[in-house]
Amino acid sequence: MSANRDSSQPIMRSSVAWVTLAFAVVLALVAVVRWHDNTWGAAVWLAAFVAILAIRMPHSIRNRQNVIVAARRDLNERVLLSAMFLTMMVLPLLEIGTGFLAWADYQLPDYLTAIGAALQLPALYMFWRAHADLGRNWSPGLEVRENHGLVNRGVYARVRHPMYAAIWLFVLTQPLLIHNWVAGVLVIPAFTAMWLLRVPREEALMRQTFGDAYDEYCRRTGRLWPKFGH
Repeated sequence: MSANRDSSQPIMRSSVAWVTLAFAVVLALVAVVRWHDNTWGAAVWLAAFVAILAIRMPHSIRNRQNVIVAARRDLNERVLLSAMFLTMMVLPLLEIGTGFLAWADYQLPDYLTAIGAALQLPALYMFWRAHADLGRNWSPGLEVRENHGLVNRGVYARVRHPMYAAIWLFVLTQPLLIHNWVAGVLVIPAFTAMWLLRVPREEALMRQTFGDAYDEYCRRTGRLWPKFGH
């Protein structure tokens, strides 16, 4: 694999990161102004979303300097990422900030909303821990950087995809916090498609990069849940 040292890549990734952050901040501020028009579950979702941005943005800004030597940036990858961006960020923030999807609202008992709120804590911890353990090896896309290492420490010692595990928690609890069939529920099929289509490609890229070492790593770890006794 030959290193791609195109100097425009870090600038482009940085621009996307800052535009995304600005968009999210504006909508989040609008949502705060409209707090009295939303449920308390929506407020919990918004707080968790801000925490997600706070965890991810420093890594996104720092890692834009990575030299990428292999990547999978085809139409399939762009569609999956766009669907997640739309259903996990844009639609919830627009609904909380404007209420334009009120026609698709539903009601849930408070105890279900409370379960969704409580699960934000382990999800946020796993999300933070996965970023911290990956360090410079993290990327939002399917990429391998120069001097990429196989991370098998910390939370990755027994789980291959702890970040996806955290996102599954966020995804499955979003309908419990945002009571809307569009802004709350559509993220589930979007992320299911990402999980089914993207993860095998990601593991294939890791296997291509690390060979037998990755196969051995897979034998003693679970994808989303720890594999004990190995």
